[in-house]
Amino acid sequence: MIKIFPINSVKEIDQYTILHEPIASIDLVERASSLFVHEFTRRFSKYRRIIVFAGQGNNGADALAIARLLCEELYKVETFLFNPTDHLSPECEINKLRLLEIEHVEFTEVTQNFEPPMLLEKDIVIDGLFGSGLNRPLSGGFAAVVNYINQSGAEVVAIDIPSGLFGEDNRQNNLETIIKASLTLTFGFPKLSFLQAENYPYVGEWKTLDIGLHPDIVEKKETPYCLITEEDVCEIIRPRPKFAHKGIFGHALLIAGSKGKMGAAVLSARSCLHSGAGLLTVYTSECGTQILQTAIPEAIVNIDPHNEHLSLAPDCSKYSAVAIGPGLGQHMETALALEHAIQTIKKPIILDADAINILAANKEIMKYLPIRSILTPHPKEFDRLAGNSSSSYERLLKARELAANYKITIVLKGAYTAVCLPNGHVYFNSSGNPGMATAGSGDVLTGVLLGLLAQGYEPEIAATAGVYLHGVAGDLAAVAQTEEGLIASDIINMLGKAFKQIK
Repeated sequence: MIKIFPINSVKEIDQYTILHEPIASIDLVERASSLFVHEFTRRFSKYRRIIVFAGQGNNGADALAIARLLCEELYKVETFLFNPTDHLSPECEINKLRLLEIEHVEFTEVTQNFEPPMLLEKDIVIDGLFGSGLNRPLSGGFAAVVNYINQSGAEVVAIDIPSGLFGEDNRQNNLETIIKASLTLTFGFPKLSFLQAENYPYVGEWKTLDIGLHPDIVEKKETPYCLITEEDVCEIIRPRPKFAHKGIFGHALLIAGSKGKMGAAVLSARSCLHSGAGLLTVYTSECGTQILQTAIPEAIVNIDPHNEHLSLAPDCSKYSAVAIGPGLGQHMETALALEHAIQTIKKPIILDADAINILAANKEIMKYLPIRSILTPHPKEFDRLAGNSSSSYERLLKARELAANYKITIVLKGAYTAVCLPNGHVYFNSSGNPGMATAGSGDVLTGVLLGLLAQGYEPEIAATAGVYLHGVAGDLAAVAQTEEGLIASDIINMLGKAFKQIK
């Protein structure tokens, strides 16, 4: 897991590293700046003009060191140091003097009036005005500088975090005074704000640079937020015994489908079987019999008495795991059947799509949810369940609270899908791509989770590993089909290769 620390913890980790490595603060700045320059020179040509904007603090110290190192690499660099209060951090002062030692350096220190350089679209601005410690919106001259950079059309690369962006909660921020970077090269750890959809226009692509922060404090320091990696999931997926038979891999029950929505049931059923479940029964309305038995000959089909929608809850007691929702519809009889199923099932269940919408319309059912159940809403479904949110950050807080209150797992779908566990921990997914924003992708995820749960994986493990596997399959499908050409069936077809890659 890659830990995601709140900003105040990052400062503490920096100080621990300085004291216990030990390393001087200025040398830690140099290390970080060297890594930034190494990544920058891999991506950008020496034939492009570089304009560095540095502030008075340690983000400015990084910027000045980066300007010097790029000059040494023979880039054409112009540097502007903003020092309106005539007070630089010690590291910033040292790096100012080091930069001025270079012959013919183009350097301007701005203490009062600022004569902005002409910025062209082919230019690259390196933003080092403010770092991650900012806790109030930019205003005055700095807001004007940010606005000038954003309107210039020049490409912007941010050092650690775009100036003006807060590390976690931006609900009280002024979005008009945040740098819009196309690339952010951040130090040590991702920032929580990077994983929130509304901040993408400011962060752009981001990459974490490992600056060698002390491993002892990183291991000991607790945080509720982590990023799932392939190594984590590799350790989770169990090998299948040589003398295995289908009975030891569980019998899954999928309650899904209604007239006109049988495709969702098909997608979810196929992905369940492709995720390793030994047996699968699909309980559906009568109109889906021929569709399911033709599309998925490997599945058992159990038929509800009603021709077009679910009207009764089946006996779920003999199944290893149960998922309800894909293509289910929201008929009143279906809602009553779902309520009965939730009240009678004694093991964790998976609820998706219309099952969540029914819960949202009948919130009193929530109290009957078996503990450790898994809900997989997309943002709009979650808002129906928990109320509208003003931002992704607020939605995340609500998801954590809901998961803790009902002792369930909330899989909040999207880029960096957030798996919110009952204990308050949140695991963000690092796999997947925008091509997966396509009809049926969520139904496929439900099937993956059901397949893992049926095999005996703990619900929290099934949710965490299943989300990652689903994303890897989507990444493999995007390589084969392109993001634009990807459809949900392509994700299913790549699940086997996803397991292979991870194992």
